[in-house]
Amino acid sequence: MEMIKFIVLPTVLALFVLFLHFIIRIIKLRKLNLPKGTLGLPIIGETLEFFKANLEGKQIRFIQERMKKYDSRVFKTSLFGENIAVFCGTAGNKFLFSNENKNVQVWWPSSVKKLLRLSLVNKVGDEAKITRRLLMSFLNPETLRNYLPKMDRIAQHHINTHWKGKEQVVVYPIIQLYTFELACCLFLSMEDPIQLSNLSSYFEEFLKGIISFPINFPGTRFHKAMKAADVIKKEIKLIMKKRKVDLEEKKASPTQDLLSHLLVTSDTSGRFMSEVEILDNMLLLLFAGHDTSRSAISLIMKYLGNLPEVYEQVLKEQLEISQGKEEGELLQWEDVQKMKYSWNVASEVLRLSPPINGAYRNAMKDLTYADYTIPIDWKLHWNTRTTHMDPTLFTNPEKFDASRFEGEGPIPYSYVPFGGGPRMCLGQEFARLEILVFMHNIVKRFKWDLVNPDENFKYDPMLEPEKGLPIELHPSHYTS
Repeated sequence: MEMIKFIVLPTVLALFVLFLHFIIRIIKLRKLNLPKGTLGLPIIGETLEFFKANLEGKQIRFIQERMKKYDSRVFKTSLFGENIAVFCGTAGNKFLFSNENKNVQVWWPSSVKKLLRLSLVNKVGDEAKITRRLLMSFLNPETLRNYLPKMDRIAQHHINTHWKGKEQVVVYPIIQLYTFELACCLFLSMEDPIQLSNLSSYFEEFLKGIISFPINFPGTRFHKAMKAADVIKKEIKLIMKKRKVDLEEKKASPTQDLLSHLLVTSDTSGRFMSEVEILDNMLLLLFAGHDTSRSAISLIMKYLGNLPEVYEQVLKEQLEISQGKEEGELLQWEDVQKMKYSWNVASEVLRLSPPINGAYRNAMKDLTYADYTIPIDWKLHWNTRTTHMDPTLFTNPEKFDASRFEGEGPIPYSYVPFGGGPRMCLGQEFARLEILVFMHNIVKRFKWDLVNPDENFKYDPMLEPEKGLPIELHPSHYTS
């Protein structure tokens, strides 16, 4: 009996204090002119509804219902135990992107912070600028153009290995093999199939826990992700140790991949990244460099399968690029620059179905927006769907129309699959090349039919097909 009192009384007291803290916070917040909305249940907020909408592929409904009910400019909610103001429309995007490092700074859920510790994700201000500049010196178009033939060779080998001779394939898991191999090759010069397959399985565990409740207890998604991250970084550390020796002995080139680049390149002050920083940034880039592209390419396969007239136009453009090339000749930079229609198609897919639905910022001080007060340390969320599906910005937003991206394209701050401002996705050019190289090769080799034309896509955390997107393949004759 005494033991029960010893356990129960402190628990009841802790719950009472927590409840009291919640009530006091609500009273204080009511004195402010906060954005309209609801904070939901204590601690939990609307997190469960948010996750449910994501898993059902209906996050747009979660956002639009609250925009209609409360305010189409900004509304409040509570997710991941945090008070959040959701900014909507081009004005909201402009406010957040243009105030980066002035009034707002990047924020991620605790699970992301703990998994990607010293990477760019967790850096702010000048430290973020320095790290970003160092990474961009490899991921810029001028550098990546030198790797384009290698990307083409990897795409051809992937299709010959995993698609050729098959009557049916499941797109999503197979595309992951392509994007992961490409990222590992360009970032680590890793090409061994067994090593790639082993590491890929750990990345699946890592991905599933990247956005999760940060409970490091056996069996939870977060615990599995932490364990997977340790294994991945251990493997990278072994590669890095050997690479240092190879660089000293001139057996490796300083420009052969991202790892070599980070080992031999200093920032503007002459400082080199520490070993831990390199490991965490490599983990970030391997994750970001292949998983969002896997989602994007899978969605492109879906739309091309559903829209034969769009497929034919993409094929026509790619065949024109292949004309005049000798057999076995690989893609060059000037070839990719001619893929204008293909990239318009990819861009329209990213508008309709962006792999990532948005990101978060932290208020560095009390903010005034749309006549509301948003308190310091509140989290701020921008969401792609508030502009991508706005009929005042995109006529008939549900309709696929690649011509939206001709000429000057969408107005500023309306098309944001890669974010915007100082934190815009630094892998944007890498993703563009990765996508276009695959499109070039796949449409010349196959046509396809979707087994489930209406298959649902869900966010978990990237946009992915519930059944993997099975397709029936029909080989074409355009293999040159």
